[in-house]
Amino acid sequence: MAARPKLHYFRGRGRMESIHWLLAAAGEEFEEEFLETREQYESCRRTTDGRLLFGQVPLVEMDGMVLTQTRAILSYLTAKYNFYGKDLKERVRIDMYIDGTQVLMMMIIMAPFKFPEEKQETLASIMQKAKTRYLPAFEKILNDHGEDFLVGNKFSWADIPLLEAILMMEELNASVLSDFPLLKAFKTRISNIPTIKKFLQPGSQRKPPPDTPYVDCSATLIKC
Repeated sequence: MAARPKLHYFRGRGRMESIHWLLAAAGEEFEEEFLETREQYESCRRTTDGRLLFGQVPLVEMDGMVLTQTRAILSYLTAKYNFYGKDLKERVRIDMYIDGTQVLMMMIIMAPFKFPEEKQETLASIMQKAKTRYLPAFEKILNDHGEDFLVGNKFSWADIPLLEAILMMEELNASVLSDFPLLKAFKTRISNIPTIKKFLQPGSQRKPPPDTPYVDCSATLIKC
């Protein structure tokens, strides 16, 4: 039996969470090793065997390889689990939609690291952009496409981070989808895919919203 993927990151969401989502969507069980002290992180960075190629996490060990750089890891997983469309035309659409959701998610991911006096304005700006730029775009995509999924008529990588982003936005504003009925239906539909549904249950390896201890720990380690 092949070894489970082993994920090295802080004890929280950050850039690793999209990797959690992809593995979960594929039904792949994984192990985690958390970096929680400066000594652990520095030790990981000092390794001379090329494990942490550019001195940055996430780091994933799987299939006899040591993988770094978030986009490269995600690309490998989407190809491995056949989440990357059937041809080049589908793949470029998947990439377009992924890039859009990644911009939105990175704004949300970075918001907790803002100075306290900046957070409220930052979150208001995120919600304004979500409601006027990103959500209308995806509502139109679903309307024009007329299928259950964003690309083709098959579950793909594009669907996963969009659901992830929707749930992150709903943590900030529970009514964010009130003007977007197709996205609301999309959320329900994708959430009920068995592997996704399992990942959304309490007790899974899905990480909670960042709290103050996680933010403080991550900020300290990243600065080292």
